[in-house]
Amino acid sequence: MNRTCSLEHTLRHVRQYAGISQKQDINQLAPGLRPLPKGWHPNGDDAAAIPDAEGYSLLAMEGFINDFVESDPWFAGWCGVMVNISDIAAMGGHPQAVVNALWNHDSDNARLILEGMTAAAETFGVSIVGGHTNLRANQPQLAVGILGRSRNLLSAFNAQPGQILVAAIDLRGAFRKPYLNWNAATTATPEQLRADIALLPEIADQHLAAAAKDISQAGLLGTTLMLLESSAVGAAISLDNIPKPSGVSWDDWLCAFPSFGYILTTDAASLPALLDRFHKRNISAAAIGEITDTNQLWVSQGQKEQLFWDLDTSSLTGLHRQPSAEKMTFED
Repeated sequence: MNRTCSLEHTLRHVRQYAGISQKQDINQLAPGLRPLPKGWHPNGDDAAAIPDAEGYSLLAMEGFINDFVESDPWFAGWCGVMVNISDIAAMGGHPQAVVNALWNHDSDNARLILEGMTAAAETFGVSIVGGHTNLRANQPQLAVGILGRSRNLLSAFNAQPGQILVAAIDLRGAFRKPYLNWNAATTATPEQLRADIALLPEIADQHLAAAAKDISQAGLLGTTLMLLESSAVGAAISLDNIPKPSGVSWDDWLCAFPSFGYILTTDAASLPALLDRFHKRNISAAAIGEITDTNQLWVSQGQKEQLFWDLDTSSLTGLHRQPSAEKMTFED
């Protein structure tokens, strides 16, 4: 298969990936959301940001696929805490406390879920402070919420044309089969994981990045698309520049959910310092593209380029900055 066909095939595969289509569920309900109080951060970011005198309180939550919770309960519990912490970090924040809703029909399965949550909470230095439990449900179900704090926000609503798009991913892991969950966390030390996650609020406080988003179940391209939609911009990405483990196909990697993976935007002056922050922690990071004013996501490989998504004709979440809005800044 030549490179042109390979790129076209890969993008078609990723476009049809369930992790992206599930994000379109938001689009069906977004019109029912009511306006937030004046001065509040808009819906659509990795966490809600509620302004106060000292910065922002951050609230986020995640729900988990029932099959995943049933088949790998300990890891589901671990991920329940870890991905919420990643969402807080993507906003430039520090995690404070975790709550959960744990429903199950099997107390042994539920116990493993809680053990995974407890292990992650202890590893990252966050307390589980409450929740809701039901062991008389008809299937395993898990949702986890988190409280955090931020002085300076990183926001998916703050990308601007001309900014550089950066991907930062910890490649020191492996897929935890049968899902495309790239696990670089459970074999790392607590000291490493805490220092790695602390990079994001440091980057926010040092104003080294403008926009950020945690790479989610939608994969790298799907997560980038959500960021672009929030900011009402487009992007051009080169696959050749994306950090990727050797031996992993593009079809899998672009759909992967890494335990540590972020998309950020920055300017040329800040790019070297931003990349250096990650490289000093042995996290792979690179400039992978540029923000444009097209509302389209284009992907290239070698000399070939393909349109991945046009937000003007097909929205994803339906949550976006108004085109007339000025650049949003979130600083003290």
